[in-house]
Amino acid sequence: MKKLGLYFASIILFLGCANGQTGAGRNAIASVPKPAAGEAVATFGGGCFWSMSEAMSELKGVSKVVSGYAGGNTKNPTYEKVSTRTTNHAEVSQIYYNPNIISYASLAEAFFFAHDPTTLNRQGPDEGTDYRSIAFYRNPQEKATLEGIIKKVNATKHYTNPVVTQVVPFKVFYAAENYHQGYYRTNGDNPYISSVSEPKVMKFRKAMKAQLKPEFQK
Repeated sequence: MKKLGLYFASIILFLGCANGQTGAGRNAIASVPKPAAGEAVATFGGGCFWSMSEAMSELKGVSKVVSGYAGGNTKNPTYEKVSTRTTNHAEVSQIYYNPNIISYASLAEAFFFAHDPTTLNRQGPDEGTDYRSIAFYRNPQEKATLEGIIKKVNATKHYTNPVVTQVVPFKVFYAAENYHQGYYRTNGDNPYISSVSEPKVMKFRKAMKAQLKPEFQK
């Protein structure tokens, strides 16, 4: 049974987040939308952006989430380039939200429930700097909010180990390829989604139930 378990684990690892995705059009880069009037934008990275983007999109006040890359030093990166870990970019989710409905602080708290912020450069079967936990701030208030939440998470011992999330100033966001956008909802038959992403989203729903959109509170 142990060998069988390792066999299936290796298959999931091989499939990984976005491994082997091809197809004309699907590999075209998605557009980066401008925030609507009154909207604010937040950017977080916590492992594969398939589950992170889905989780954050289910929150009240969030209008859209775009999967992409940030935190590195390569212009216009592609998934293939980011996967080489030479760009220093991480897989991230850019969130467009109404601050009158959900605050940046609430989004940040949700971010820490949507992944394990205590594992350095790793989330589940995904390992590497492109899967690191990283939170971007756009002003001093957001930086203070992130640092305060990290202290709170550490003090409550919600996780056994301390938070290792990078807190860095936002510089630029690059949208990922079209096929990454909304991937969780359209590829439920993907073994990675059912075995890795779905359990994370279900755990998130349980933790953040009061702040979810009605259709996800069931």
